[in-house]
Amino acid sequence: MNYWLVKSEPHKYSWQKFNEDGRTFWDGVRNYQARNNMKAMAVDDLVLFYHSNEGKEVVGVAKVVKAFYQDPTTDDTNWVVVDLVPVETLAKPVTLEAIKADDRLQNIGLVKQGRLSVMSLKVEEFDRILEMAAL
Repeated sequence: MNYWLVKSEPHKYSWQKFNEDGRTFWDGVRNYQARNNMKAMAVDDLVLFYHSNEGKEVVGVAKVVKAFYQDPTTDDTNWVVVDLVPVETLAKPVTLEAIKADDRLQNIGLVKQGRLSVMSLKVEEFDRILEMAAL
């Protein structure tokens, strides 16, 4: 199993809306590194959902339920989507500030490559963020 973090601006697609929808395809990715990360996603991989720009916090956990396929919002075959479902809302959102302050999270993409919208996480990083949400 692999672990990921995806970012969305809440005014465009929020965790609340995702929960209301119950399932979504993750579209709009127009960065090759993020696209390659989506191509590496597999069914049952776990994904942290991060609100960017407004809030700047991890708010929930999702799961990949369909591996990558052509992005239906464009005819450009360079771009793909994956299907996600919400799994759990975090008891306490984990802010970017808290992540940056944690010594164990200094090398994650959210800190190192802040503009990347889809990034991989090590299991230890994923678990640490979940621990922080429970504190």
